[in-house]
Amino acid sequence: MRRLGLVSYAESLELQKALVEERRAGLIPDLLLLLQHPPVITLGVRSASRSHIVATDALLGELGIDVHETGRGGDVTYHGPGQIVGYPILDLRPDRCDVHRYVRDLEEMMIRVCADYGVEAGRIAGLSGAWAGAGKIGAIGVRISRWITSHGFAFNVKTDLSHFQLIVPCGISDRGVTSLEKATGRDVPLAGVEDRIIDHFTAVFDRQVAAPLSAATS
Repeated sequence: MRRLGLVSYAESLELQKALVEERRAGLIPDLLLLLQHPPVITLGVRSASRSHIVATDALLGELGIDVHETGRGGDVTYHGPGQIVGYPILDLRPDRCDVHRYVRDLEEMMIRVCADYGVEAGRIAGLSGAWAGAGKIGAIGVRISRWITSHGFAFNVKTDLSHFQLIVPCGISDRGVTSLEKATGRDVPLAGVEDRIIDHFTAVFDRQVAAPLSAATS
């Protein structure tokens, strides 16, 4: 378990790439990376044309928001401070080799976190992620290579939701985006939400936390 704080998106890609190879070689155990990104728009494999980025390049430049193409599934999304991003580096073999189950498990983890804060969240048929009413509170975009996972989920805690207006989030034009603070109407400390994510992740995926939760490395 690694709680990394604020990490650039480019740095996180390189870190995940290295950890996936280490996991494949059996050099490290399963890991969950928890971090935040500086403001960035990322493109999944379904958004190569950038048609779901509404803002002009000039406006993105003024706001200091980078755009990155990435090898994960899904469409376009936004990451920024106040959003907890989770990158599981898991070997799904031998008994969890099911992509749909993996995505449903990530959704279940975020739904349980919402419940801890009195927010009723759930799924919407045909759409991925965790939804609180008509607003997506947790997005999912994963990559699985020979059953080793990378990329993962983004859970909005106290995210600047106005930045989602720069894109068509996940390519879905008729639904909105929300956050835990908006849904609860109160301040929600990020560290406490990370604790709840860790608790529910280990329960849903039947994993153990071997390192102190405050440690930056496993």
